[in-house]
Amino acid sequence: MGQSIEVTSTVVDDIAMFDTDRTITGQDGDSFDSAPGTAATSIPGNLATRLFEQVAGIDHVFVASNQVVVRRPHGWDDHVVGSASRTIEDFFLFY
Repeated sequence: MGQSIEVTSTVVDDIAMFDTDRTITGQDGDSFDSAPGTAATSIPGNLATRLFEQVAGIDHVFVASNQVVVRRPHGWDDHVVGSASRTIEDFFLFY
């Protein structure tokens, strides 16, 4: 068991940016256009897999340092932003 991650979000059109209070990956970042499958052995890959599984309609995830950027072509509503935020917040609880 770990600690929850504190997350703030900003949405611009189809892009939601989630800033966290801890580093998830290095500064280079990792980009995913679908659930990573075998690449999910990495921390960003595991997070992307969870986001693809738990947030309907997303088609791209980018994880770099303490930011997670997610694209959802049909826009975001408060419920979907909340679902993505909770997925990120709880990521280290059950890693």
